[in-house]
Amino acid sequence: MSSSRTARERVRAELTREIADVARRQLAVDGASGLSLRAVAREMGMASSAVYRYFPSRDDLLTTLIIDGYNAVGEAVESADAAVPPGDHGGRWIAVCHAVRDWALAHPHEYALLYGSPVPGYRAPQDTVPAALRDTVVYGRIISEAHRAGALHPPGADPPVPPSFAGDAARVRELMPGVPDDVVARSLIAWTGLFGWVGFELFGQFDNVILDRATAFDHAMRCQARTLGLSI
Repeated sequence: MSSSRTARERVRAELTREIADVARRQLAVDGASGLSLRAVAREMGMASSAVYRYFPSRDDLLTTLIIDGYNAVGEAVESADAAVPPGDHGGRWIAVCHAVRDWALAHPHEYALLYGSPVPGYRAPQDTVPAALRDTVVYGRIISEAHRAGALHPPGADPPVPPSFAGDAARVRELMPGVPDDVVARSLIAWTGLFGWVGFELFGQFDNVILDRATAFDHAMRCQARTLGLSI
């Protein structure tokens, strides 16, 4: 590879990152629906036509921001999980829950892009799926390994899982091999409990209601761990 080609590729990569960084700042002001390639170009002092060479459309730029966001959440969750001994399944669950919340509070507008209201007119392509699954894979691994180790002890008998859930459970089970339907169901309850809490906190539903949110969050996630049958 020639040195001139390498230099061009490096400049292109740097400009692509800069455009994405400016777009992330724009999210904080105008939200995802207000994202504009022309506004990004204006802030960078570039012609709109130059930006379009890097991102042919607003949707291409949104896709990049979404993939970057999912990868950032996934990396935070993976790092949190790796910092806890593998056999401490409950500790791993708590650690990754806090990793999601910490990332969301540090990047509220990016979290809103990933988990908030859909952007009108935008349909996420398949390119976003691998990044979106990174944190889910970690959760699934925790549950699967805890089940295999005999470490799941739910507090009481759950209502029977409806037969119609079997197909859905089979799809979810791709991320937590060997786990029975009732554990899959409890895992979904805990999973949605985590993101529901973070969403309520981030989008203002807890304002003037819950003041010590860090402590309340930790307690809620420990309750979810009990739902899963994990020891804390």
